[in-house]
Order: sequence, then C-alpha cells, then structure tokens
Amino acid sequence: MKIAIVHEWLDSYAGSERVLEQLFALFPQADLFAVCDFLPDGERAFLGGRIPRTSFIQRLPRARKWFRYYLGLMPLAVEQFDLSGYDLVVSSSHAVAKGVLTGPGTLHVSYVHSPMRYAWDLQHQYLRQARMEAGLKGALTRWLLSRMRAWDFASGARPDVIAANSAWIAERIRKSWRRDSVVVHPPVDLDGFPFQAAKGEAYVVASRMVPYKRIDLIAQAFRQMPDRRLIIAGDGPEMARVREAAGDSKNIEIRGRVAQADLVALLAAAKAFVFAAEEDFGIGMVEAQACGTPLIAYGRGGATDIVQPGVTGLLFPHQTTESLIATVTQFETLTIAPEACRANAERFSREAFRARLRALIAEACAARGMEAP
Repeated sequence: MKIAIVHEWLDSYAGSERVLEQLFALFPQADLFAVCDFLPDGERAFLGGRIPRTSFIQRLPRARKWFRYYLGLMPLAVEQFDLSGYDLVVSSSHAVAKGVLTGPGTLHVSYVHSPMRYAWDLQHQYLRQARMEAGLKGALTRWLLSRMRAWDFASGARPDVIAANSAWIAERIRKSWRRDSVVVHPPVDLDGFPFQAAKGEAYVVASRMVPYKRIDLIAQAFRQMPDRRLIIAGDGPEMARVREAAGDSKNIEIRGRVAQADLVALLAAAKAFVFAAEEDFGIGMVEAQACGTPLIAYGRGGATDIVQPGVTGLLFPHQTTESLIATVTQFETLTIAPEACRANAERFSREAFRARLRALIAEACAARGMEAP
C-alpha cells in the first residue's frame, strides 16, 4: 500500500507535530507533504530524515518568516499536491491539509485538530486581538476570512473519514461542516511526567500567557483566597495583565518561564492543576494527571473529555472568579486519589492514540474492500 501523510506546515515541534510523529510510527513507509517546511535543524529529529514535499509557498518572498501571511494562497497550494498514486492519504489538519484532492481509488482519513478557528466561531476574537475590527485592513481581513470559510466548508466534504481530537472538536466539525466524526484523542508523552503520590499545598498554573488562557482570572480568584497558595509558571504577552490581577498578594507566586524539569516537579507536587481556558483538548491537563495531580478546569472544551468529576478533579461551570472560587472550595472537601489521576491519563497515551487510529483506518479500509496497512 502506498501511503501519503499531509501536514499543514512545519515551523516548530509542537502539538500537531507530536501527532505527525505518531503517524510516522504507524506508517514508517509513508511520504510526507507539507505546505512549507521551515523547521529548525534542532527540531527535525522526529522526521527521521524525511524530506517533505512542499508547495510553491516554500519559495515565495520572505516565506520563512511570514508564511502565515500567505494563508489566502494555502488552499490553492494544498490542492496542487499530486496524490493520484496513493492508496491511503492521512492528513493532519487545523487549517488546509484536509483539503487535498484525492480520487475515488484513494482512501482519505483526516485527523482534525479543529476546523479553521479564525474563520468560524473565533473570527471576532481573532479580529479583536489583532486590532482589526474596523478600518480598511479589517474589512479586507473579513473578506478574506469569508472566502476561507467558504473553502473550509467545501473542503470539509473531501475526507472519507474524519477523526476529531476531542468531543468539543467533533461538535465544531458538525456545526461547521455538517460532518460526523470519530473522536481519537491526541497522543501525550506520559513517560516524561512520572507519577508522584505525595502532594504539596500549592495550586499550580502552567501555560503560555495569551488572552484566551485566562490566567488573569485565576490570579483574580486566588487574590480573593489569601489562605490558598498559587504558583503561576509561564510567560507571554499577557504577563503584565496577570501581574496586575495578582497585585501584591503574598499567596501568589509568579515564576515566569521555567525549565522542563522544574515544570514537571511543579506539576508533580501540586495540590491541583488549575486550567481556565476553553481549549480544543488541553495536553497540559493530561500531563498533570500523569503526575497523579487532580484538575480544576473550566467545564467547556477538551476538559470535559479529560476530567472525571469527583474522581480525578472538578469542572467549574462559568468562566468567572466566583465560579472558580466555589469550585476550589468544593475541591477541598474531596479526597482525590493520585492513582486514579494517573490511570485516567493512561487513556491518552501515545500507544492508545496509535491503537485507536489504526483501528479506525482498518475499519475504513474494510468498508471499501481494501487491505489495511
């Protein structure tokens, strides 16, 4: 069987690249296609020496730094890949990869991290954060996003089978594309987050400081709970706002960016890991659970797939300080077993991801009378 893997773009080793790495483990013989490839040399090891076949965007002016500004050309770029000789195409998509063109003799399975977020329900948030709600630039961006939304809907019909990375994304796919999908949770490297039964007294937040993560909300809540200690790890454009939210509270410690070993130690010793974002999935929550650490998370998005309320943590229903404070108070009346948290994390291991995706592809192959790879 001749297999192709289609990835969006390669510029860093992050969440979607961890999925790509597991696709290589499933299909080591597969060819790799990507809109562009600007991975630094120090992050290329997971490619295993593969040289991706890239699109014309690779050669456009200043593409190395500004390739995202060519978003409007990416649908055209991904449609130029000639996949006519392949039996199986597996795309890993959060923007355009699922839009590749395949013929009736090719099975196309798409692993979808999300429909194009900035073209659908997050459009207004994107424009607000980019300060393009008004003016000529804003009008042109709205026009482009409208075009991208139409293409995203049309190309959503192209995969034969869609795997969604969470129930939240499955619902977004249904809403945006009117397609059913099968939930296959993304792979998490549990080995890097060893189990620890002994817990400390501090609650922990570890995250990039960007607006939707709502670290400021967590700081505001713990400012009103001076008898409860909070440690915040991470950095980003929202740092000033987070510091303002924390004020001069003696119970809140902001450490900024920390080394990986220090992050693991923080998660392992935390009384609970606090998460206030509406996230597509939320790998950080699984990493905390792998350490045996309970979760207190906002009850929308991928957190609803991860948290087992009352067993491995709690969900707070509203993205407000009052809701978070009430949930922290409730959490302290519970006894959460660290062993239950670790067992929960095992559902999201790399091995579990490969097994679920392999089974999904085998079922799709059988339905078409094809031999599974």
